[in-house]
Amino acid sequence: MRKIDDIAELEALYPAAVPAALVKVAPRLTPLYAAWIEQARFCILSTSGPDGVHGSPRGDDGPVVEIDTPERILMPDWRGNNRLDCLRDIVADGRAALLFMVPGSTTTVRVNGRAWLTDDAQMRARFAKGDKLPATVIVLNVAEVYTQCAKALLRADLWNRDDRAGLPTVGEILADMSQGAHGGPDYDRTYIENAKPRMW
Repeated sequence: MRKIDDIAELEALYPAAVPAALVKVAPRLTPLYAAWIEQARFCILSTSGPDGVHGSPRGDDGPVVEIDTPERILMPDWRGNNRLDCLRDIVADGRAALLFMVPGSTTTVRVNGRAWLTDDAQMRARFAKGDKLPATVIVLNVAEVYTQCAKALLRADLWNRDDRAGLPTVGEILADMSQGAHGGPDYDRTYIENAKPRMW
């Protein structure tokens, strides 16, 4: 299989970028981009660090991020599996990207920039859920924001499908990977109820 390892060779395989793909890029959050992002309860955080690249789904019961200024986005780091892959990348490297999705919309919005973490008490308190606080807050300094064309979601018919039938469950995967030490049918059956008190 032939490997493409030259940028000019790659670019020769494609026509020039369409003008609309370039004019929509902004160096900060415009009012319309901010309004779109404030509707999003879900995004994917992507980072790069010395151990490679990582992508992490992020969600909340309201806006998944808070817009602090047109140049800065805040994201609380709520309880997860404590792998800390993306957080380690942010400390070590700082390059980060967010891909925002809103159910029903075939548009996605991408934000690229540099991130850092804080455990500042006042900043954490901004995101309090009752007596629960995030361990840290991700601060993303925006370098560029733009919409992604809808073709990928249209091709996938993402919001009009339910393809779960026949999927291996997390319990099955855990049992397989741990030779039965973790997971199994009980894990799948009880996961949602067990997760509820540990969402934040």
